[in-house]
Amino acid sequence: MEAIVLQVLNGLDKGSAYALIALGLTLIFGTLGVVNFAHGALFMIGAFCAVTLQRLLSLSHEVVDETRTDFLGNPLKVDVPYLADWFGVDAAQSIINWSVPLAILFSIPIMIVVGIAMERGLIKHFYKRPHADQILVTFGLAIVLQEIIKAIYGANPIPTPAPPAFTGSFDFGALIGMENIIYPYWRLIYFGFAMVIIAGVFAFLQFTTFGMVVRAGMADRETVGMLGINIDKRFTIMFAIAACVAGLAGVMYTPINSPNYHMGMDFLVLSFVVVVVGGMGSLPGAVLAGFLLGILESFASMGQVIDLLPGINQIIIYLVAIVILLTRPRGLMGRKGVMEE
Repeated sequence: MEAIVLQVLNGLDKGSAYALIALGLTLIFGTLGVVNFAHGALFMIGAFCAVTLQRLLSLSHEVVDETRTDFLGNPLKVDVPYLADWFGVDAAQSIINWSVPLAILFSIPIMIVVGIAMERGLIKHFYKRPHADQILVTFGLAIVLQEIIKAIYGANPIPTPAPPAFTGSFDFGALIGMENIIYPYWRLIYFGFAMVIIAGVFAFLQFTTFGMVVRAGMADRETVGMLGINIDKRFTIMFAIAACVAGLAGVMYTPINSPNYHMGMDFLVLSFVVVVVGGMGSLPGAVLAGFLLGILESFASMGQVIDLLPGINQIIIYLVAIVILLTRPRGLMGRKGVMEE
C-alpha cells in the first residue's frame, strides 16, 4: 500500500506538469483553432526566467576582505553580491535563495509580452490555414527559440535549487497512518501550485464576463463578432494567458528538473498526447488526461513492472492513447466536430 501511495504521489507530480502545459495548449486551440507546437518552448522560456532572475540577483563585485588572507598573508579578494551592499549579507542571501518563487512575479510580464508577440507577429497569419501548416510553422518557431536559449545559456542543465526551507522531505506516511512514505516538499508544492493555477483558469472562464465572452466566442465566433465585440482582441489576451500558464509551470518545475534548452521539446510531445487523449478543445479533458497519464506513467516506472515488461515506462502513455482513441476517437471529453473536418 505504501508503494501504491508513493506512485500516486509521483504521478500527481508528473501529471501536474502535463496538465498545466496541456491546459495552455487547449486554451489556444479552443479559442484560436491553432495547433501550437511552440507551446513547449513557452514552458522552457518560463524555466529560464527563473535561471535569469537567479543570475541577476547573484550579480557581484570584488572587494578586498582584510579578515581573510592567502598562504602568503595577502588579503583575499572575494565576490560580494550587489544585494548585500543594499540589504545586508543575510537579507541578500535570503533573496537569492528564494529566487524561484520570486521568478513567478518576474516571469508574468515576460510571458505576456512573449505570448502577444508570438500571436500577433506570426500565428495570426495562420488562423485559416490547414492544421499541417500551423504545426510546421510553430514547430519551426520552437526550434528557433530552443537554439536561441542554447546560444545564450549553453547546452548543459543549469541547477536552480528550491528555497532551503523546502529542500527537505515531508513524512506523508505519518499524515495518513502509514510508514515509509517520505516525499520531497517541493514536489508537493508544485502539485498544490498546479491546482491553484488550474482552478484560477477555470474560475476566470466560468465566472467573469471576459471569460463568458471568450467561451461564447469559442462556440460561435462569428455571432459574437456581429454583436460588436472585438473577439480577436480577447483571443489575443487568452493566448497571453496560455503563455503565462506554460511559463509559470516551467518556473516552478526548475528545482525538480534542472533547466536545459531541450526541456520544452521533452514535454511537448507528451503534452500533445495528453490533449488528444483528453479531447481536442476540452479544458476539463486536458486536466483529467494529464493527471491520469502521469499516474499511469509513474506506476509503469516501478521496478517490478519494468522487470516484467522492459521498456513499458517509455511507451505506456502512447499505448493508452492508442486504446482510448480506438474506443473513443474524440478522446475522453472531446466535443463533436473538433478536428473532424
